[in-house]
Amino acid sequence: MAIVDSPISPELLRRMREWRRDMHAHPETAFCEFRTADLVARELERAGAAVHRGLGGTGVVGTLARGAGPAIGLRADMDALDMQELGEVGHRSTIAGKMHGCGHDGHTAMLLGAVHHLAGDPGWRGTLHFIFQPAEEHAGGGLAMVRDGLFDKFPCDAVYALHNSPNLPFGMVSTRVGTVMANCDTYEITVTGKGCHAAQPEHGIDAVVAAAQVVTAMQTIASRNVKATDALVLSITQIHAGDTWNVVPNSVLLRGSCRTLTAATRDLAERRLREVCAGVGVTSGAAIDVQYFRGYPACVNTEAEVRLASRAAARVVGAERVDAACTPRMGSEDFAYMLEQRPGAYVFVGAARAGDNPPVHNPYYDFNDDILPLGARYWVELVREAMPA
Repeated sequence: MAIVDSPISPELLRRMREWRRDMHAHPETAFCEFRTADLVARELERAGAAVHRGLGGTGVVGTLARGAGPAIGLRADMDALDMQELGEVGHRSTIAGKMHGCGHDGHTAMLLGAVHHLAGDPGWRGTLHFIFQPAEEHAGGGLAMVRDGLFDKFPCDAVYALHNSPNLPFGMVSTRVGTVMANCDTYEITVTGKGCHAAQPEHGIDAVVAAAQVVTAMQTIASRNVKATDALVLSITQIHAGDTWNVVPNSVLLRGSCRTLTAATRDLAERRLREVCAGVGVTSGAAIDVQYFRGYPACVNTEAEVRLASRAAARVVGAERVDAACTPRMGSEDFAYMLEQRPGAYVFVGAARAGDNPPVHNPYYDFNDDILPLGARYWVELVREAMPA
């Protein structure tokens, strides 16, 4: 079944592209989305929505109400990444060291397009809260909005979000009941030995060798402590040590990331990491300090909302292009904090291009504008499905 025509008007689609490319050219990172929030608030007001600003820092919530009925929240993230864009698109970042490398510019444009369309669509009744969230990348803007009273100020029966996915075929929609994205934790390991001359290691305690043993021993946690059917990604992403050739450094700093799908595996990974480091400390003589930071929880979808979202997606792309039982992803999302408070569903929309197709968080990535009408249409159909007139 072919993708059906979108009800999004050509004029609205043109404006969505303009918003998206404007945001891409002017990226703003965590809790600094001031210009982006201005654009969002302005367009919400033009659509006739009531606008609340400053929730969770730079968050914006717009509300459309139309008689008695359910209340649902639709969420888009607004922030960019701290990375340098290397692509040569005409709307490339004008700010050094910042770029929309994950497509949040597209997510915001799609939801704004849906707001404008829904404002004049007679096919729904109830209350819609359009949640434009700051700081999804690392800084926990979703949690900030929840703590700032998101669901007290804007009661929702359910919440929904989407993410573009360059590694999915164009127009494919995927989701699942239960855990759809992973817990995300980070850690910092400081290995302190005794610095010495590189020619006389017997007079010191080699922190580099001890750190290397930690890195090697950590690999056994996933391979020998966790069932093969359970997911664990335990990665060292930074190693910092030394300043010159003939000095064994006094200390080594290791940093990394731990991704899990269940609470039990999350607890086991932290416990075993600490035990491995303690054991290496005993055998090497180095002092090893472990700082472990619990980050975003797993993103857990609820069954009724996944079924509803899948039906809405099928009306846009065809039932054969909706995968409602996809494999969980080991990335993470702070929409999880909203899903801890309300039932809901998080979906991925396929955005693959022919030929060169950089993934998200790549310096050559650029959101595929061809999915703008699909994303906006998905929101429209979800609203019609959840709160029909």
